[in-house]
Amino acid sequence: MKKYIGLSIIALSMGLASCNDYLDKLPDDRAEIDTEKKIAQFLVSAYPDRSADYVMEIASDNVQDNGAQYTAQDYQTFIYRWEPVLTTSWESTQWIWNYHYMAVAAANQALASISELGNPESLNGCRAEALLCRAYAIFRMSNVFCMAYDPTKADKYQGLPYPTTPGVSVDERGTLQELYEKINADIEEALPLLNDAHLVSPKYHFNSKAAYAFAARFNLYYHKYDKAIQYATNAIGSNPLGVLRNYAQYLNLAGVDDVNNAYVSASEPANFLMIPANSLVGRAFYSSSWHRYATHIDLWRNELTRAVGMPWGEGYDNNTLYQAKLLYGYTQAAYMPFMVEFFAVTDKVANTGTPYIVDVVFKSDETLLVRAEAYALQKNYTKALEDMNYWITSHCEESCGTARRPTLTEESVNNAISKIDYTPEIVNTTKERTAKKHLQPQGFTVESGTQENIIQLILHMRRIETWQQGLRFQDLKRYGIAFSHNVSGGEPIVFKAGDSRGAFQIPQDAIEAGIAPNVYEDATTTDQDPNEMQNAREVLR
Repeated sequence: MKKYIGLSIIALSMGLASCNDYLDKLPDDRAEIDTEKKIAQFLVSAYPDRSADYVMEIASDNVQDNGAQYTAQDYQTFIYRWEPVLTTSWESTQWIWNYHYMAVAAANQALASISELGNPESLNGCRAEALLCRAYAIFRMSNVFCMAYDPTKADKYQGLPYPTTPGVSVDERGTLQELYEKINADIEEALPLLNDAHLVSPKYHFNSKAAYAFAARFNLYYHKYDKAIQYATNAIGSNPLGVLRNYAQYLNLAGVDDVNNAYVSASEPANFLMIPANSLVGRAFYSSSWHRYATHIDLWRNELTRAVGMPWGEGYDNNTLYQAKLLYGYTQAAYMPFMVEFFAVTDKVANTGTPYIVDVVFKSDETLLVRAEAYALQKNYTKALEDMNYWITSHCEESCGTARRPTLTEESVNNAISKIDYTPEIVNTTKERTAKKHLQPQGFTVESGTQENIIQLILHMRRIETWQQGLRFQDLKRYGIAFSHNVSGGEPIVFKAGDSRGAFQIPQDAIEAGIAPNVYEDATTTDQDPNEMQNAREVLR
């Protein structure tokens, strides 16, 4: 361990003297975190101010190359090709690394201040929050910069630095096994200490439901299925209908702004944790300068909400799935308005400020699917189908055209999914696209037949539920799903099962600071317009 080396050098690259100096220069000038009230307030700084969502999304199979006639942001091309990002922007891997480690530094300072006060029981809730913030920031970075957890290879895969002391950086990455053990230790220490009493705005902090939802997702990725089920149940209950999102409400709203405002509302029971992040990605949906790499309507029609062969229907007119009706945008860039830009005005005269999004990081609907997947992997199909039917109840209307809201059974899932062809690795025609891809799970097995069919449907539900939040790419990594990105004017690029490019290269300044870069043994390298925004509000049929 070296003081003021490594991560603190990254802070220097941002015009900051060190992690400590960053913490000393908060907006409210709190130089000393020496009271319980200050510690509780200070924990706002322990949440990352940049989001990894869009980087992970561009890397997934939810995006295609629409052609050189459309414009892209510089980093989009690097991410789309799974290449090291050589530019810096708000959504770049550089900023993901910087701001997530700043969140870790803030969490460490809070923990140190709690310790200096003698670890009073009254600060148990703050201690739990700080531990969870540290664990979450590094867990999210592991999704970006590391391979998916595979118990047969985790002791060989690279991990990430895990600083625990303010002002002392860690250059050693260790293994992914060690990293997951440290994340797990922080989570397990935090859960018994949970206390929401200190939270003024619970939905913007690790409240108890959010904490258990995080623990559930982590343990699913960690292959600890009993714990994933237990913690998911702690978050959503045995009968979760009361906390699942009411998607029917969005069909009656006026447009994208109203839908987004309702979706990210703190009064929405489905929202467990929301993290605002400075971001430009809200513009990706309506601005043509982002449309080269986007979710083409053909993806929605063939692989996503309107895919053929789904139990709830297909297409637009004969589909009970609410999300099938919530598509806005353009043919080249269709979207559901759940991550629309907000704008914080800093100068009213000049009308300048900071764009940001509100990311619903943990929500009941995704946690429900975590539990369903864990049950399915344990071959408890009765409980898995029960959770899948809860999801369908909240996500599907009773009828639409010839489609009726289904009640899933083993037989109905087998009948539906077995009839769907697998999407080939390289897609040559739109008709080859389906909602089903070959699975090559990393470090676990899925049997053909009922287990695979149920898992295929759960993965499809997760793909719809987590669209635009980047979790799809981690699902592709976990299940070893091979797929390709088309390249306009060139040959498609294939992402293989266990592809090391799924772990994005760490930033160059971190490498220069002495942190080991990712090793790629199998790699192949390769201003907003109001009128434009208004035109993007047309619902896509």
